[in-house]
Amino acid sequence: MERILSIARKLAEAAEVFQVSSRRTPVQFEANRLKQIQTKESTSTALRLVKNGKVGFAQASGVIEPEELVKMALDTSQFGYEVNFEFPSGQSYGNVEVYDQDVQQISIDSMVSLGETVIKAVCDNTPGIICEGSVSHGTATFSIANTSGASASYKRTNSGISIDGMLVRNGDILYVGDIRTSCHPVIEHDSITLEIIRQLDLARNNATIKSGTYPVIFTPYGVSGALIAPLISALSGKMVLDGASPLKDKKGQTVLDSKFSFSDDPTLPFQPGSTPFDDEGITARKNTLIDHGCVTQFYYDLRIASLAGVTSTGNGNRNGGMPSPAPHALVIDGGDTSLQNMVKDIREGLIIEQLMGAEQGNILNGDFSGNVLLGYKIENGEITGRVKDTMVFGNVYQLLKEISAMGNDSRWIGGYVDTPSIYCPAISVSSK
Repeated sequence: MERILSIARKLAEAAEVFQVSSRRTPVQFEANRLKQIQTKESTSTALRLVKNGKVGFAQASGVIEPEELVKMALDTSQFGYEVNFEFPSGQSYGNVEVYDQDVQQISIDSMVSLGETVIKAVCDNTPGIICEGSVSHGTATFSIANTSGASASYKRTNSGISIDGMLVRNGDILYVGDIRTSCHPVIEHDSITLEIIRQLDLARNNATIKSGTYPVIFTPYGVSGALIAPLISALSGKMVLDGASPLKDKKGQTVLDSKFSFSDDPTLPFQPGSTPFDDEGITARKNTLIDHGCVTQFYYDLRIASLAGVTSTGNGNRNGGMPSPAPHALVIDGGDTSLQNMVKDIREGLIIEQLMGAEQGNILNGDFSGNVLLGYKIENGEITGRVKDTMVFGNVYQLLKEISAMGNDSRWIGGYVDTPSIYCPAISVSSK
């Protein structure tokens, strides 16, 4: 990195080098059996520079000669956008805990045992189910340096287990599953085992529901799959700048129920989305995006923030290419109502665990629709069985404008969204 920066400094007005080196060991399972064990190592180096007022960019995996990477970036600069920002100078980054040395001590045998234990318990509970998934752990090092004087790096560990099950019976296909991730070692099997068995137990009986409008409870998985994408799209500074966000002129206005608060918090300890700085070297911080229903903040990277006349919120994310605005670790504040009490309150309605195709609607407008991949009928305050051939559709802003209750069951989904169940009083349902 130092050599790349030294060469670029002589040939360009400004430059920045970003590098990620990672080592990951996934243990994969298929058809209820161990399939594969492997260790993957990778290094990716990205150079962004400014030449004649325009941005050039080049990225390479593995080993590359510094001169070649600089030449590649210089060649692209003639086609790049005009620079409108400066790379940040050295900053004082907070101590965000994302590294646990115990992750590196996890043995292959213990990973195999963890996956086999969960799969066996699920199969014992429901004979005939076919499970697949993975148990993994790894370490990544993130480093950045630029010609303005910034230079920093940190290590992050990651450990997780993901198990999915498919059960075919009488021509019907049922999908269940769960995932647990952390910067700490994930070695405990009870939570994921019990969650999958819970889904299977609730789905043992089938139930029907007529087309109409009903109260619906979105579990944490349901919230993550159906409601998050429209919100993060609308709160992106780029979408606001482009005039495409329905919230572009709503800052400072209350647009959702006062029970709803939504933030991006990369300072939370030992979460896979946490970081001391973003991919541009800006100090990471908690950004409250919606506070008790009021739009308070959009999220930005350096370039979009400069175009908008604001400062970066520390949300520059490379995602394999040039930086763009993206959240780190999303948190929806929980409430004090149990899922059981939500169910008791409903005479007829649905619980939605998973939607299929929810992001195929007009996301920018907040619309969503999808087939209920896993959901349950509620009747007279009790869950009576799984629904099939059922679709739900609506608009996230209308849906969250009136919330009956926020659950006390907050959990991380995939390590990047922390959400409770959300009880909404009315959603459109279409059933065959």
